[in-house]
Amino acid sequence: MPSLPTAFSFYLSYMNQEIQSIIRRIESVNNGEPWFGRAAYSIMEEVNAKKAYIKPNNTEHSLIELLYHMITWADFTLKRIEKNKKNDLTTSEKLDWRAINPKIHTWKKGLAEFKAIHKKIVALLQTKDDDFLLEMVDYRKYNFRFLINGMIQHNIYHLGQIAYLKKLLD
Repeated sequence: MPSLPTAFSFYLSYMNQEIQSIIRRIESVNNGEPWFGRAAYSIMEEVNAKKAYIKPNNTEHSLIELLYHMITWADFTLKRIEKNKKNDLTTSEKLDWRAINPKIHTWKKGLAEFKAIHKKIVALLQTKDDDFLLEMVDYRKYNFRFLINGMIQHNIYHLGQIAYLKKLLD
């Protein structure tokens, strides 16, 4: 018969298998070897910061707008996981596709913020078990499984835009 600590460790690992799978996906998309191609940090670190503000044909989003849009919704996800009532849906909606001020919104600062938010999300998820994923998200009519997987998909979608726009501008 296994000792209590061993049995408890097994129970904990069993109770957060899906959380661990989600964490692996977040880390793979951001800094690993994702199936779809290069990881987010790899692509984003190669962006020419001087070109980040350019809007091709003056109609599409710039690289910097895409980055800060991704930050907004990753931060929304983080605040929901933290159960932070101060930064609600309205706060995030006001920041979505925000006006970019080059003196405030730099590529370097934005990329550091994007990385820090995802690091915090992973750290918080490490403290959760799979039951957490079934809890309903405040300000929404869906659970944390949907929210976190949606954030991963959202990042991949906009990463594709960033990769394409980066290549177009190089």
